[in-house]
Amino acid sequence: MAIKTFDELVARVKSGKRRTVALVCADDAHALEAIIHAKDLVDSVLVGEKEKIEAVLVSLGQNPADFNIVQVPEGMHPSVCAAKLIKEGKADFLMKGKIMTGAMLKGVLDPEAELRTGSLMSHCMMVEVPGYHKLICVTDGGMCTYPDLEKKVKIVENAVNFFHKLGYEKPNVAALCAIETVNPKMQETVDAAELKRMSLEGELPDCYVEGPISYDLAMVPELSAIKGYECPCTGDFDILLVPEIVVGNVLGKALVYTAGGRMAGLIMGCKVPIVLASRGSSAEEKYYSLALGAGFAG
Repeated sequence: MAIKTFDELVARVKSGKRRTVALVCADDAHALEAIIHAKDLVDSVLVGEKEKIEAVLVSLGQNPADFNIVQVPEGMHPSVCAAKLIKEGKADFLMKGKIMTGAMLKGVLDPEAELRTGSLMSHCMMVEVPGYHKLICVTDGGMCTYPDLEKKVKIVENAVNFFHKLGYEKPNVAALCAIETVNPKMQETVDAAELKRMSLEGELPDCYVEGPISYDLAMVPELSAIKGYECPCTGDFDILLVPEIVVGNVLGKALVYTAGGRMAGLIMGCKVPIVLASRGSSAEEKYYSLALGAGFAG
């Protein structure tokens, strides 16, 4: 059964095999609070400098002896150390702690980590919006800045693979643009039309891509009918593919901070998902992001 709400996701994770997250550079109070809050969902292994991690745990009122802490060997990148735990079957996915995102990903992409798949890494922002009947994904508003057609294909593939894990057989993808017609001067419309062709002809399998299509027509069937835009899945999209990072960033935040949505997100494209919640992310967002990681890793 397809997962349509975060509550359904949490219920599935709790009823399934328990997964373990490796927190990279775990001496971070915000990340550790998320781990503590999500102990009903996942187990954890804390990777980093043992003394620093223990000190932060004590400051949070926790007993360090209750946690699995792994000291990073001298000279080894923390992400590589965490990746080795994945390879050894001691962890199932990763979460960013007190480390810059660029440094975290550099370690993840190190050949020694053995986490690369040859695919593009992209961000999937999942949002539960009041009034919409299921979870919706905005991609990519967090990693890929100005993707060309080749990168957009990879972004769609990552998101579609993610939705298959959530129980969706053939996700609907809206290639968002400002207009609904192809304009050679607007490259995103050209790319959207090509992505649609690829999905129809099986070059981009296991999904249906519609585009170019504007956000209002994608989400509101009545407007699509008024404009005479024929689309079999208007009002029923699963994935909103944005043309570049600014659109995705603004749209995702608008759905949360203005429309009252609940958000979670993951980095996809490696052998395991990566939770990259920022320090400003709410406890709820981090909790659901860990649920997503556990659900995808399962």
